[in-house]
Amino acid sequence: MASDRDEILQAVSSAVLAVTRHLSVREVLQVIVRSAQRLLDARYAALGVPDDDGSFAEFVAEGLTDKQWDAIGPLPRQHGMLGAMLRDGTPVRLPDLRDDPRFEWWPKAHPVMRDFLGVPIRDGERVLGIIFLANKRAGGGFTQADQELLTLFAAHAAIALINARLYERGRELAMLEERNRVARELHDAVTQKLFSLRLSAQAAATMLDQAPGKVPDQAVAELERVQRLAGEALAELRAVIVELRPAELDRHGLAETLRKHVRMLDRLHPALVAFECGELPPLDAAVEVAVLRVAQEALHNALRHSGAVAVSVRLAYETGTLELTVRDDGSGFEQADSRGLGLVSMRDRVESVGGVMSVESVRGGGTTVRVEVGV
Repeated sequence: MASDRDEILQAVSSAVLAVTRHLSVREVLQVIVRSAQRLLDARYAALGVPDDDGSFAEFVAEGLTDKQWDAIGPLPRQHGMLGAMLRDGTPVRLPDLRDDPRFEWWPKAHPVMRDFLGVPIRDGERVLGIIFLANKRAGGGFTQADQELLTLFAAHAAIALINARLYERGRELAMLEERNRVARELHDAVTQKLFSLRLSAQAAATMLDQAPGKVPDQAVAELERVQRLAGEALAELRAVIVELRPAELDRHGLAETLRKHVRMLDRLHPALVAFECGELPPLDAAVEVAVLRVAQEALHNALRHSGAVAVSVRLAYETGTLELTVRDDGSGFEQADSRGLGLVSMRDRVESVGGVMSVESVRGGGTTVRVEVGV
């Protein structure tokens, strides 16, 4: 009937608007699940977003208590019905999930689910996640109309989820660029001024030693104090710069942090950005920060200034040397045009941890930034 159709459309509209008002991915997932549960009157609802390691990067559910969640244990992996839906990318509607040959098992504390409806959330050919419902409250199981309604809702939810991801990535990138800017300014301006102050004090002390006549002991002591304070300030500033390292470095190390950064840039920019890394030994914190910042700066230059179609990042370790290579197929540049690319700052960073940096660029032939650090 027309009234029923209008009521359903109004419910879909309200649910989709509720989704689009939320900006974080986690909030969007929770609202999608809650809205779908209410929309189709289900006892249980869940949504899983797959990761690249056979598990789920995010998994949210409605209908379970915190105590039940704790008893169930770790997030599910991509097996059984969930794995089949990820592979096939098609809706599944069943009168009893347990009778389907694709069903495998549940953890001991998992609630019993009977009638089942699952729909992929898609972005073109790519499956962003799976939303599924179980145990319709009204009885009788899910209908073909329920499946069509959930499919319609999933199509709108995909847009909201994509927007939320773009917002989060943009916010992460802005925060990362701000941290880079602060660290770069500290390194380029304050560090160099302190270093110059220390050198000037040392030069003044040398001149006093060579000056004719007796120099007051107090003047010599004050110059020594200036040298010592400048050295201490320089050491403290370098420690602050290290502290500006992304929290990801502490949790995942250089390789995984750079891999995630490259993956984010690959999604945000039209150029293909690829990452390759061999096995790395434990690295000093200062080395990780320096190499990461140089890689980020080189990637920024390649993606913003070179017009590259493809950019590759490679980390490798061999015979005591860590090597970073960032290569692009962009427009290249002449050395006279490189002032705005931060190459001096990048080279200073590398040299501060005992490394060397080389840059090869040909007008119209791309650019390669190579860093080597003994570890």
